[in-house]
Amino acid sequence: MNQCPLCLSAKLDLFFESNRKNLLRDYLKCEICDLVFVPLEFHLNEEDEKKRYLEHENLPYDPNYRKFLNRLKMQIDPLIKSDSVGLDFGSGPEPTLSLMFQEEGIKVNVFDKFFANDEIVLEENYDFVVCSETVEHFENIRFEFDRLHKLLKPNGVLGIMTSIFYEDIEFSDWYYKLDPTHIAFYSPETLKFIEEIWDWDIILNTKNIMIFKKK
Repeated sequence: MNQCPLCLSAKLDLFFESNRKNLLRDYLKCEICDLVFVPLEFHLNEEDEKKRYLEHENLPYDPNYRKFLNRLKMQIDPLIKSDSVGLDFGSGPEPTLSLMFQEEGIKVNVFDKFFANDEIVLEENYDFVVCSETVEHFENIRFEFDRLHKLLKPNGVLGIMTSIFYEDIEFSDWYYKLDPTHIAFYSPETLKFIEEIWDWDIILNTKNIMIFKKK
């Protein structure tokens, strides 16, 4: 039986069925936390998932890519100090957000399941953690947010950038669901639920960006 990977509820509804030739899968919606997610049986295996990430052409000195990432960075900048230490969680094959901080003298470690899987960095605690285009790939969401919570120091901040499933979006037409590695879709209500589960404070809620602060 399927279970919500965030709140662990079994109160699920079939929300959407994709019949695309290369994307045959279901999307379930949780009645409790409002998460929309793809059941495990439709997930890519790790080899195919990694191949998909390698298809992205996100290069560290691409000005357009940097402009995209700066939407998150500029929200984090006022919340950290010059001696802050951060973590780019889900840094991808070409870590760039960490580089942008480092160019300004801010130390940032990187972690990525496929491309920087050094668990030593997960033994530290951080003043800030950034997750850019990462949480939509989470399979075990509860575990991953537990891990993020433990990584943060008290009063540390977590910056998330993902395409949020706002109520004015028509899911059947939404481009974001078409990436086969995108398996979790968060509504504003889902993010509020996350705030409550981990007893964080939402200190910024803007389009596709959410900043949490650990108490």
